[in-house]
Amino acid sequence: MAQVDTDRFLKDLNELRKIGEFRTGVHRPTFSPEDMESRAWLMDRMRECGLEPTIDGIGNVFGRHPGPGPHLLVGSHIESQNEAGWLDGALGVVSGVALARAGLPVDVVAFADEEGHYGSFIGSRSMTGLLDEAEIDTLTNRYHGKPLRQALKEAGLEGKPRLRLDPARYKGFFEMHIEQGTQLESQNLRAGVVTGIVAIWQYRIRIQGMQDHAGGTTMAERKDAGLTAVRMLSRIDREFPMVCGPRTVWTCGRIALDPGAPSIIPGEAEVLFQFRDIDVPTLERLEACLRSIVQEMNRTERTVSTLEVMSRSKPSPCDPAMQASLAESATKHANGQWQHMPSGAGHDAQYMARIMPAAMLFTPSINGISHHWAEDTKEEDLALNIRILADAAEAFLRGG
Repeated sequence: MAQVDTDRFLKDLNELRKIGEFRTGVHRPTFSPEDMESRAWLMDRMRECGLEPTIDGIGNVFGRHPGPGPHLLVGSHIESQNEAGWLDGALGVVSGVALARAGLPVDVVAFADEEGHYGSFIGSRSMTGLLDEAEIDTLTNRYHGKPLRQALKEAGLEGKPRLRLDPARYKGFFEMHIEQGTQLESQNLRAGVVTGIVAIWQYRIRIQGMQDHAGGTTMAERKDAGLTAVRMLSRIDREFPMVCGPRTVWTCGRIALDPGAPSIIPGEAEVLFQFRDIDVPTLERLEACLRSIVQEMNRTERTVSTLEVMSRSKPSPCDPAMQASLAESATKHANGQWQHMPSGAGHDAQYMARIMPAAMLFTPSINGISHHWAEDTKEEDLALNIRILADAAEAFLRGG
């Protein structure tokens, strides 16, 4: 039975936390000096536990186990959102190092830019062959506009080859992560065995009205795109509960009004809207409802609304055998204090699931906080979950 060193695991997490330290969290944007320092730190930890580390041309750090298989792949990411939490992503990578240090035949990976500073999951997509050079040429930083090519050059990664994973090498991929929600904590639970990662369906709603003077145009004459947007969102919030699933969520991430001045009636509005669920029929019902609402608004409003699909991802179910190993281990270490649950957030595991069996384990998040420097998890819960993961990984490797 593999014996994981929980004290060293916690020590590694807290050492990594010091790189880019911000209040009680971290600030390690992708390809920043702090991010690159953390990648160098990780490669040193990989060497210490017998892995052969390398960093590729998109910033992925990969530690290869030199011994015979079957092998597991374990990891996540170590860059952060701006001024964010110390565990998001880092937990999954350091847990891989802990499993390697315990003698398990695992490769460890820190995927680049899961947080999307330059693109969508560019590290895991690169390693699965879903990121081509043409797309890299188009990507820029969403905060300050720096081209990805320039960032790679400044980080010393220009000219390095990009690694591709060989699915035949692996029996599966494990990712441990904080929950980023309150479901576990609110029920006094200490672990979550993830059933799958939700799909995200994203839309742009454009509303065309008539720009006019706020004082000289009567209410009866107005074609106010801003008010149409507000009424449409109110209607969505009223009707979606009648067609949604138990864990469906929906979000309006942005309302942009043009020209956006206090004394001018908005002539145009743009709404960015998304919903998430793990069940495809539920997603289809939600889209049908959204289309019906837009159609009805065009009948009753003095504006014209159009709906544009921006993206429709697919749900990523976790592997049943890997879930079973995690469930058996969770029962052993935390009987009555764990549950099966979906992930409402996206993770690198959803791209690994395209090429190999994949599964995730959640730890509780204190107050559900994530993507903020106050993000935290109790050390006893971190230690418990690394033991759950280690036993599950070993059992899955032994199984058929």
